[in-house]
This record gives sequence, C-alpha cells and structure tokens, in this order.
Amino acid sequence: MMKKTNLASWVVYRMTVHGKESGMNAVCEQSEWDEMERAQPGHHKLIQAGISNEGEAERLARGTAGDPPKRR
Repeated sequence: MMKKTNLASWVVYRMTVHGKESGMNAVCEQSEWDEMERAQPGHHKLIQAGISNEGEAERLARGTAGDPPKRR
C-alpha cells in the first residue's frame, strides 16, 4: 500500500482587524486561505501565495526571508 503524501502550499497575508489593516502578517495553508476568502472575500490582503514550505512562509511573514543569519 502506498502512503499518501500531503503537499501543502502556504500563503502569507496581512490581517485586517476591526476593518483596518493591522500591519501584522500571518501564515496559513492555501486551503485555509481559500476558505477565508469564500467566507469574507477581500477582507484580508494577500501578500504571496504558492509558497512551498511553512518555514519559508514564516520568514516572509516576519520580513526575514533574505536576511543573513545573525551572529552570536
């Protein structure tokens, strides 16, 4: 029997709180983003979709995607 793999795609978006952009970015799976868009189209602002892994999406959301490693 073959094991089914779950290939998730990740999304970074800017959250809207009380009708205003909060300035905070968030990460979710593409399927979760699709559900939020169905429920409230255009409520949150899409930053980037189609990200292949969660770590890359988290770095992009924090603004550290291209930063060099910090020295200790």
